[in-house]
This record gives sequence, structure tokens and C-alpha cells, in this order.
Amino acid sequence: MSPEEPMSGDCIIEAGTVLCGVLPDGTMSMRHDVGIRVAGGMIAQIGPLAAVAYGNDHLARFGSPDMIAMPGLVNSHHHFGITPLMQGVPFAPLELWLPQFRAMRQIDVRLDTLYSAIEMLESGTTTVQHINSGLAGAPENWTATANATLEAYSEIGMRAGFTFMIRDRNILTYDDDAKVLATLPDAVRSWIAPKLDASNIPIAELMTFYRALKESWFDARPDHVRINLAPANLHWCTDECLRTIFETARETDAQVHMHLLETERQSRFAHDNFGHSAVQHLKALECLGPNVTLGHGNWMSREDLDIIADCGCSMCHNASSGLRLGSGIAPVNEMRHRGIPVALGIDQSNIADDRDMTLEMKLVWALHRETGLWNDRPGAGAVLQMATEHGARTVGFGGFTGRLEPGLQADIVLMDRRKIGRPHVNARTPVVESVLHRGGRHAVTQVFVGGRLVVNDGKVITIDREAVLAEIAGRLERPETQGERQAWDAIDALLPHIEAYHRNFTPAAGYLPYRYNAMAEEEQAGSGTSNSRVALRQQTLVGG
Repeated sequence: MSPEEPMSGDCIIEAGTVLCGVLPDGTMSMRHDVGIRVAGGMIAQIGPLAAVAYGNDHLARFGSPDMIAMPGLVNSHHHFGITPLMQGVPFAPLELWLPQFRAMRQIDVRLDTLYSAIEMLESGTTTVQHINSGLAGAPENWTATANATLEAYSEIGMRAGFTFMIRDRNILTYDDDAKVLATLPDAVRSWIAPKLDASNIPIAELMTFYRALKESWFDARPDHVRINLAPANLHWCTDECLRTIFETARETDAQVHMHLLETERQSRFAHDNFGHSAVQHLKALECLGPNVTLGHGNWMSREDLDIIADCGCSMCHNASSGLRLGSGIAPVNEMRHRGIPVALGIDQSNIADDRDMTLEMKLVWALHRETGLWNDRPGAGAVLQMATEHGARTVGFGGFTGRLEPGLQADIVLMDRRKIGRPHVNARTPVVESVLHRGGRHAVTQVFVGGRLVVNDGKVITIDREAVLAEIAGRLERPETQGERQAWDAIDALLPHIEAYHRNFTPAAGYLPYRYNAMAEEEQAGSGTSNSRVALRQQTLVGG
């Protein structure tokens, strides 16, 4: 599909229940036994089916009284399609996991993007923040990568924010790369050094590329594409780099999505280098504001969260990622207590190694129950809001999609009430609870983006999905080349040196509780119930 081809549809969608969105009082706004009229890709009317259909016999009709309609879901933090596990990289702590990506087989960008888009659409995700892991080589390579990614999303019918991670230091560890390279055997150094050089692109050149990409794609598809900025993380970006990125964002009215405080090591880096937290450092650089989303945030203190709330930032919670990599659990309840909008991201993959947001929502709901009889926990409606309205805001589609209301885009997911309820759900059970806890990919019947049908009977219909999957399988099943075997050999030789660095960087024995438990340690430290060394360290990390 070319960037000029229209993607909107005019139709009427019938539903027994419509989950419109969360109201200011926290309850879910719902409509029952209605039709949704779509005109020019937007919701024009929601009301009794007879009234909506009057004079509109020419419009295509979808849905039935058995359908539950809800806003299209938003994956606010995504990188690429074929997962590391599928490529032979087992799960490990982040710092020991990322270096192994360099040995993974390179996949055609279009196919890789379509693969994850199939998984997202078929589980109800209509919008994605695609964070390219980092550009390298000549500018024509950057353009080819960005265009192939965005063309794939256009082809399959998803809305997408596109951005690329920007780094200008400490690529291999938390220290200067030259120091790390000097410790490596000659063969490993000669293999990795050119790769580092290829990604060492002047920030000014990346900003020029960003502006050109934004102009070409946003102008062509203002309803379906956003071009955003992604400083990779504090330890990966110098202050000068950060100032340049955030100034560009202000000048171009862009959203910024930045990884931050994903692991305890990242928290320690900020304290060791700046004498205060990563969030405090970003505030001092004037890099925080309503256009900023911080991804992960597993190791944020209460003081950090106060700053984020005051600056109007959003958070992106990547629950599966934090658990699978042992990075920690973001203090989501503390965020919500401060009124910080929380979006959801599946990151590289979720707990089932796919891109099923309905499963991620279940995990998020369960993960933040915490103990106690009267805790202020996120309910089903709040989790749905994270995965829709709040996510749309972080990608740059706030006030455009994320709710089902007249005047907003018709990004609609239909779940079959009969499949959710099989064999039966009591009428007293709130619909939103049924959707969260019993709904899922199996119940997704149809998905619309701008009123255009993109999933029917649970399968993507805008591309030849089976041909895409077969072509990917054929490429991945071929024997390894000599160069690919050499890459794995180089990584096997590199990892012991990376591990040695991190053992020196983190000399303590190293067990720390998950994040909200660490906050609890702060409260118990004075009672003598905690080991004094660990308690003192927790106080330092949580601002105690």
C-alpha cells in the first residue's frame, strides 16, 4: 500500500455493549444495544441501532448484539518482531542479554514488522510505538529501515509511532567503550569495534534525519503516523546529546519516549555519576514535560515520582519485561496515587513470548494487587485505560483515538460475548471484568482501524498472513552462514568480559527484592526487621 492510499471506512457496527472509556470518577462509561456509525474513519454517532441506521442502508454492516466493542489497544513500547528467544538468545539480566542481540540473524525489516503486527492486530492492538533499536551505517540505510517499517504498518493497517534509539556513549557497559575495548582479545575487539563505529552517528545528523522523516511521513499520513524521539537511556546519552534531542522535540512538537531506571544498575549509575537520581538529573537538564514518556521506571523512588507528576510526564509500564529479565516491578500504584498517566508496553515480547496485549493486561492487573484489604488497586477499567487512552497519548494520538466517542477515530475491537462467557457468566459480573479476565485473542472477532476492517474471524485480512509467516520460516530455517557462526563465536568470547565488568560494577552479593517490596523495606528499616546493610541501601535507592 502506498502512503497516499486512504485507509478509512464508512460503516455501521452493532454491539450489545460498548466500553466507551473511563470517566473522571474512575467508572467505565458504557452504552448498550447500540450501533456505531463510522464516517470518514471517525465515529460519527453512537445510539440505538434503528436511529443510527436510518437513511444509511448503503453502509456496510458489521457486528451483532453478541458483540462487546472496546477501543483498539495500544502497545506503547515495542522494538522488533522475531523475538530473541526464537533466535536462540535465552533470558538473562538486561545487561547480559542485550549484547547477545548482535549475533541474532538479520531479518527483512518488512517481514519482521509484519510478523509482530499480525500478533498485535489479532489480539486487538491497533496502535504501536515502534522503537527501532538504533540506526547504523550510511544515511540511506536509515531511510530504508524507517520507510520499510512504516510501509509495513501502512500495508497491514495499523497506526504507528516510529522512533529510533539514540546513544552517544557507553554502548557495551556503563563505562566508556574505549576502556572496555582495551580489555578484549584482539579477535573480539576487531569484530565488535567496527559495529560500534557504524552506530557512532553525530547527533546533529540524526536530528536532521528525524526532521526529514517527520516531514515526509507525517505530511503523507497525519491520521496514521507519528514520528517521535527516543533518547535511549541516561547512561547511553551525554548531557549534550539529551539537550539536543529535547530541544528538537520542543521545536517540532514531538513526543519523547525514553528508557529510564529499568534496572538497579541504572539507578546506581546515576547516583555514582551525578550524586542524585536519574530523574533529578533529567529535571536539572529541563528534559521533563507533558510530551515525555519514561519507559520502565522499575527503580524510581517516591521523590522521583513526585517530580514526574509535577512535570506532567507519562510512564510506560512494561510488566512482562521486568519480570522475565529480573529487572523489577514498577511501582504502578505509587504512580497512580500521584495521578501519573500509565501506559502499557509489551517491549520485546510479553510473558508468552508474543504480542498479546490482552494477556499483558491480565498480568498488570494481578501484579499490582499488593497485600491488604483496602488497597487502592487498579481495577479492570483502569487497566483498560492504560492500554488504550493513556497509551494513545504517549504515542502522539491523544484526543484522536483511545476512546469510543463521536469525533474520535473508529479504532474498534469486537469481542464475542459468547466466547468470553462460555459456558456462562452471571449477569451480575461487570462486563469490563469479563473482558479483562476472560476475554482475549480467542474472543477477538473483528478489528477496525479508522473504520476499516483489518481483522475478520480473528485473522488479519489486509495481507496474506500465511505467506508472510511461511517466508519468515523459510528464511530462519536455512543453515547458518559462516559469518553468522563467527558472530556467535565472538559473542561467546565477549560475554565473559562483559560479565567481569558487571561483577566489578556491582561487587555486592546482589540480591534485592522487587521494587515495591524494596519500598516496603524503607518503612521497616528502623524496626530491626531487615538486614541493616540491605535496608540502608534500599533507603538510598528510594529516597529514604
